[in-house]
Amino acid sequence: MTGQAGLHKLIDGKYEIVREIARDGHVTLWEVRAGEGVTRRVAWFDVTTPADRQAFHAYRTAVRALAPAGLTDVVARPGAYYAVWQPVAGTPLEEFLAQPVKPEETVEAVRHLAARLAIHNFAVSDADIVVEGHEPRVAYLRPVTRTPDDIALLNAPTLAALSGGRVRPRRQPGAWLSFVPGLLFLGGAVYLGAQAAQIYLNPPVQEVVSVTGKEAKEATQQLVRAGYRVQYTEGQAGSLPIGSIIRQDPAGGTSLPVGRLITLTVNNPPAIQVPRVEEMTLAQAKAALKDGALTLGKVLKVDGTLTNTAVGHVIAQIPQPGAQTQPGQSVQVMVSTGVQGKDTWIPNLTGMTYEQARDHVRAAGLVVTQVREKPSDEPENSVLEQTPSPYVRVAVGSPVTLTVATARYSPPTQPAGSLPLPPVYVPPTPTAPEEAPEDPSAAPTDSPATGPTGPETAPAPTPQEIPATPPVTGPSPAPEPPPSAELPTSSVSFNYQFPEDLPDGTYTVVVRDADGERVVLAPTEAGQLRGATATSDNALTVRGSAVFVIRRDGAEYATVNP
Repeated sequence: MTGQAGLHKLIDGKYEIVREIARDGHVTLWEVRAGEGVTRRVAWFDVTTPADRQAFHAYRTAVRALAPAGLTDVVARPGAYYAVWQPVAGTPLEEFLAQPVKPEETVEAVRHLAARLAIHNFAVSDADIVVEGHEPRVAYLRPVTRTPDDIALLNAPTLAALSGGRVRPRRQPGAWLSFVPGLLFLGGAVYLGAQAAQIYLNPPVQEVVSVTGKEAKEATQQLVRAGYRVQYTEGQAGSLPIGSIIRQDPAGGTSLPVGRLITLTVNNPPAIQVPRVEEMTLAQAKAALKDGALTLGKVLKVDGTLTNTAVGHVIAQIPQPGAQTQPGQSVQVMVSTGVQGKDTWIPNLTGMTYEQARDHVRAAGLVVTQVREKPSDEPENSVLEQTPSPYVRVAVGSPVTLTVATARYSPPTQPAGSLPLPPVYVPPTPTAPEEAPEDPSAAPTDSPATGPTGPETAPAPTPQEIPATPPVTGPSPAPEPPPSAELPTSSVSFNYQFPEDLPDGTYTVVVRDADGERVVLAPTEAGQLRGATATSDNALTVRGSAVFVIRRDGAEYATVNP
């Protein structure tokens, strides 16, 4: 606000503040002086939340429909929300109600004004009303919202005061003829007087027109023009617009004397709460609004990248969730056109182990789909090459190919030479023992007699040589295949039910076996997978043990065993 007391002296640069009249919640009523020197009242709204903005727009709609005599301007733009009121001449309604005799035309007009205020959720006490002639005029309307029960309770004293005292009937057309001087037309004056009395005491009877289904204002004007009095009651009907007539008493087609009272029941159901439809699909939002007695209004399609909202899902709604509105009203929604593709990149993976490189690829939101082996002098299982190249920007979920090192093998270039053998073992030749004289006391011995120097040893034979290995004349033998080639193969299929509350993101599915990883499901948005069952079209041939890996934005989300 450009004119708060003590800070600035102007409101919106054109209304000079004189004094503060009242403050109620986020609404302040100021007495101001306009550029032409006249005094005005400005109702300034401090709008800081969407609820405050919605309340102001509801107030602006109501005052525009009621067209009060005191309203001169309603301004609604960012930073400036206010209404300007001017003084209205006339007798205050409280003084009119205190009169012992009230004109019938004014009483009916006040009742009609009370009904119009009730249609827009205002009570009579919420308005400063003055009576000028027979017409009640609204000099100021306070920005409040009432329930039908509150309105009936607050209007009861005013309606009771209208019925109190004596009501002077309106003068019927032609009644002035009774005052024509009778000196010239005495007989005619008597006749006309008699006719006027007849009309007043025995009003004509005519058929009541049916106004069911019409807007309350139009229905009232039609019945008043026909000479009837009208009063309102409230009801609700889901099949009719708010503010239209549900029924009338007496019903249309009934014969009724002119001037009698007709009661109209206006459709004014209690306010309901707007449900939350954000993050729903358009079909789900439409069903939720239908269940809440509301309708789907204008649908705006916007980019969902900033909010990371999947395509076809609601980003925002107007009115906001939890706001109060009438049944049958529409709710506008903004629907996402999808999340634009995000780019990512991977660093130089050369020299890393396969496991380290794979973790870097996953962290970047990419998928290793192929692993190639290449003989190299580098450490086994280290990364030699990568596709895409380092720091090249690619879309999230793109495939990555890694080339890893395997042990280099080469056969001998020439045969080995002759190898010397150890000498052939020759057992020693035993010698005959010398005969000794028989001695009966001597016990025989089993040990063979040996000479003083022990057994003789034969001379060592000369070493023999084995022939050299014949040279290889055929092709070099092929290296043995890696152990993984000997693993058995099998066929597996992928079958997985994605949950209904699957988190937002881009999902891929790969199968991992002894040969590495292969893509089973290309990158797909979560909105297309929620509640769906994903199956592989054909059986997949794998080697060794296999597992299906589900990744969300490159990170592992779940694993599925075949």
